[in-house]
Amino acid sequence: MTVLDTRALNRAALARQHLLDRTDLPARDVVAHLCGMQAQEPQEPFIGLWSRLHAFKPQELDEAMTGRDVVRTHLMRRTVHLVTAEDALDWRARHDAMLRQRTAATYRQEFAGIDLDEVAAAGRAVTADRQPRTMGELADALAHRWPVPPRRALGELLVSALVPTVQLPPRGLWRTKAGVRTLPLATWLGREITPLSTEEGDPMGQQLVRRYLAAYGPAASADIRAWCGLAGLPAAVKAIREELVTFRDERGRELLDLPDAPRPDGDTPAPVRFLPAFDNAILGYHDRSRIIDDAHLGLSVAGQRAVLVDGRVAATWTMRQGRLDIALLRPLTHPERESVHAEAQLIAGFLAEDADEVRITFDGG
Repeated sequence: MTVLDTRALNRAALARQHLLDRTDLPARDVVAHLCGMQAQEPQEPFIGLWSRLHAFKPQELDEAMTGRDVVRTHLMRRTVHLVTAEDALDWRARHDAMLRQRTAATYRQEFAGIDLDEVAAAGRAVTADRQPRTMGELADALAHRWPVPPRRALGELLVSALVPTVQLPPRGLWRTKAGVRTLPLATWLGREITPLSTEEGDPMGQQLVRRYLAAYGPAASADIRAWCGLAGLPAAVKAIREELVTFRDERGRELLDLPDAPRPDGDTPAPVRFLPAFDNAILGYHDRSRIIDDAHLGLSVAGQRAVLVDGRVAATWTMRQGRLDIALLRPLTHPERESVHAEAQLIAGFLAEDADEVRITFDGG
């Protein structure tokens, strides 16, 4: 079985994430290809798309959200993701059990002895009036029936697990600060959620595996599970195994992939890219060694924005009050520093209302 080294896996991931070469695809199509973008920080998807698209214009994503082509909802790993309307409807039922389990585990003591199906039914009844509500307002509407759990815990249980909801615009629009107001997913989109299939082989799971490999492969089964949070995908992998190709990584793990997916040579040049916080190019794997060193793994879950140099995380960055600061995780060569500086100027111009005031500093080497 062919062994793919870390550089080969890195270049494959970058190619499929549109980080090796920017794309001319519409923003909505890129969100679909990436299987969604992690979006608990509302402005971060704009950075992720800027680094992946030629001449990305924020209003394109704004129009996709206000036009209900993409939505903000709890999905993979019980985190807020920006996904297409079609994927939200198709994937929500397949994620339902995981969302319940993870939320219930977080608030195990608070909901001890409470029938979650009853809470879910009550939540659906309240939201049937099609009125947008904050998480607190939804919890308040049910507090007379379940007065013991803390208001925040009850609200989070409802909007992230029991009642499939979307976060409504203006939340998540470009340079807009807005609180979270929700509606049921089916209400906002005017379409019902796709029912969970009872067919053998887990058809929806098969779609998830194929879509994941197209955007992240080659990858191990553990990587797929880490990305979506679903434990029950072995049947889906088994059902489509004959249509996949397999490799090994340097640790001996079996890697699955689509036959015709791009796998560039490990020596393919990789341009500098600025990634947003919680970008799935990093978080979408159980083994993240293809893109980030073990010593820096904590950065990937701490909400730090990353700079890729030669395809790997080499720095973090912040942008505040017209100033872009870069903290190096390793020394850069002079050509690397020049490339980072050039890309920093471009993204600073994208983010800053007055790019002339942007200053770029280097700390750490």
